[in-house]
Amino acid sequence: MGRPPLPAGSHGNIRTKKIGTTWVAATYVRDGDGRRREIRREAKSKSAAGLKLQAALENRAGFSTSAIDRNAKLELVATAWLEHCARQVEAGDMAPNTARLYTSIWNSHVKEAVGQLRVHEATVPRLDAFIVSMRTHQGPALTKTARTVLNGILGYAVRHGAMTANPMREVSRISGGTKREPRAMTAKERREWLFAIDRDEKAIDEDVPDLTRWMLSTGVRMGECLAIRFEDVNLLEREVTISHGITRVKGRGLLRGPVKTRSSVRTIGLTDSLVTMVEERLVLYGEGPLFPNTKGGHRDPSNTSRCIREARERAGIDWVTSHVFRKTVATVMDQANVTTRVVSDQLGHSRISMTQDVYMARRAPASEALRALEDAERGSND
Repeated sequence: MGRPPLPAGSHGNIRTKKIGTTWVAATYVRDGDGRRREIRREAKSKSAAGLKLQAALENRAGFSTSAIDRNAKLELVATAWLEHCARQVEAGDMAPNTARLYTSIWNSHVKEAVGQLRVHEATVPRLDAFIVSMRTHQGPALTKTARTVLNGILGYAVRHGAMTANPMREVSRISGGTKREPRAMTAKERREWLFAIDRDEKAIDEDVPDLTRWMLSTGVRMGECLAIRFEDVNLLEREVTISHGITRVKGRGLLRGPVKTRSSVRTIGLTDSLVTMVEERLVLYGEGPLFPNTKGGHRDPSNTSRCIREARERAGIDWVTSHVFRKTVATVMDQANVTTRVVSDQLGHSRISMTQDVYMARRAPASEALRALEDAERGSND
């Protein structure tokens, strides 16, 4: 009886032989198509030939010498998956903050609990018990992200042939409990907030009034707002193109990169007051970011959020955040009977359901949106 065939995607023993002054390393592989092929590499030394052959095997389409198999620890798989996430960030396919969140959740909440399990030990009962326990002790928000992380890790294991199916598909789903109604500013609250920051010298020095007005009249995210440069604004057409965001990446500092989804790339109409603001700031700064830091570069979103937080504390309005500004824009447009599709486009959402469920306090074409926001501005200034 002959020896059994090599498993698809594996190789046999590596043989080395000196031919003249050249060392040859060779082995047979069984590729993904089931065919057996011999692979050879040559070098001036035995070790170099072996290394060249190993590199050739690892780069071979459909073949891997990865240590990720059913006996690998989840900690090893997680490391490989997080490196994959980092490559996605480099390629623009994942937001840096998302990759940073996944790494933090793994290190802080998941690694200690399941990191030493072997892949074949990551069963539905074990994983479900962990998720249910975490839901009890950490709450739904963190647990949902932990579930996403484990789903990504074990999906990576499946793609590398270490598992036949992802057990996370059968693990309990996490409900968020009773959802709070989205908090948006009323016209009275907008007036009170703007009145307070317009008289706060520290807030004025930190550019909080203009930043606030921009976000309250556009609904852009903080990172998107800080990424806007003068060349993104078309004063003739009275509009701004949102295509980039500012994020901080560990080891690289602040980066201005493409927004995270295609739907986030959008063109937004500008109200009269925003057109005037851009014209004034163009005279003041000339070029670069619309909202620069003290050195003329892009501002840090975290530091800018801190400036808003400190301003709200001084004003005694401790619930105001940049997220509130987005919700306020959605609510203003909604109350003006602007369609949900247009509200979603204004906010840069990929799904209308996100706009309805999270950003609208109940249920504004582009001209309608602009008219609603113009009316809201006038109400805030009365």
